Amino acid sequence: MKTNIGVVIHAKGDLRLEELPMPEPTADQALIEIAFGGICGSDLHYWRHGAAGQSILREPMLLGHEVVGTVLQAASDGSSPAAGTQVAVHPATELDDEARTPYPADKPNLAPGGTYLGSAARFPHTQGGFARYLALPGRMLRALPEGLSLRDAAIAEPAAVAWHAVKQAGYQTGEQTGQQIGQQEASSNVLSGAKVLVIGAGPIGSLIVAAAKSMGAREIVAVDLQAKPLEIAATVGASSTLQAPNEDDLDAMHADVVFESSGHHSGLGLALRGAKRGGRVVMVGLLPAGPQPVEISLVVSRELQLTGSFRFNEELDEVLFGLADGRLNAAHVVTHSFPVQQALEAFDVAGDPSRSGKVLLEF
Repeated sequence: MKTNIGVVIHAKGDLRLEELPMPEPTADQALIEIAFGGICGSDLHYWRHGAAGQSILREPMLLGHEVVGTVLQAASDGSSPAAGTQVAVHPATELDDEARTPYPADKPNLAPGGTYLGSAARFPHTQGGFARYLALPGRMLRALPEGLSLRDAAIAEPAAVAWHAVKQAGYQTGEQTGQQIGQQEASSNVLSGAKVLVIGAGPIGSLIVAAAKSMGAREIVAVDLQAKPLEIAATVGASSTLQAPNEDDLDAMHADVVFESSGHHSGLGLALRGAKRGGRVVMVGLLPAGPQPVEISLVVSRELQLTGSFRFNEELDEVLFGLADGRLNAAHVVTHSFPVQQALEAFDVAGDPSRSGKVLLEF
């Protein structure tokens, strides 16, 4: 008899491994056997704080949105890959916007009514993917390219976040004209010739390093407070690293594009100082809600372009092929893998950047 095991958060500090009912797929859903799930910063926030930003836990929730697995039973309406297909999961769902808040049609990631697996942004919460068996709509499933293993594909979701962020940079050299490159396509020259600075070299930051390298950056400098993330960043493409730099170090950087992936106001302050005059700063790390003590006047005095980057759209497909053909060097971002029965230990390790990068659960 099949047993469905899931990782459920009940409250701050209350993470449980539970036996769940076997899913009963609807016509547009496939039954998936999950192989690996990556622990994200948001999962850690729910565990440690009972909230991720403004998404506050109000009921037990199955965690996880970075999951890959195998189709056991295809959707009966024919909308999913066939049984036996190995797949990555796109965790977002675009919903009708009841308030009719406008957003760009080509950016469904900005839909106010959207949902995401393992998110407490709405109530009832959107249950996540950390379970041995899931029923998921066919539209969420992406067949893995030939030669890409499930374990290697487990990094695809956070890599898509990084890929989207690099495209947001829209970097242009002085000789380039016309529309910004990154807004048109994810090509190998999005960052061609650019000096790139990455503030915060955790899993997302290191994946930004890998994506920037893939897209032609001339030089990539990674910054972090810990040695372990910088070691990983160097492995995936950083030209050099700086541990706990001061403001003078950053003022001398003059980077064309800076990615802020620490999610801390001090990181944003360093990012503003590290950008060249007229450069661009892409905010990827999610700052806490409320006012932030940042010297934002630098945006004006240095005429910086400050832009945000939120999740991703179809970049997941691009990333899967980049992982398969080797253009995206991301494997070393994964440092640990634990059986799901050791979920508490896995979360503890994932929450310590001095000893881990991306941590996987094996289902």
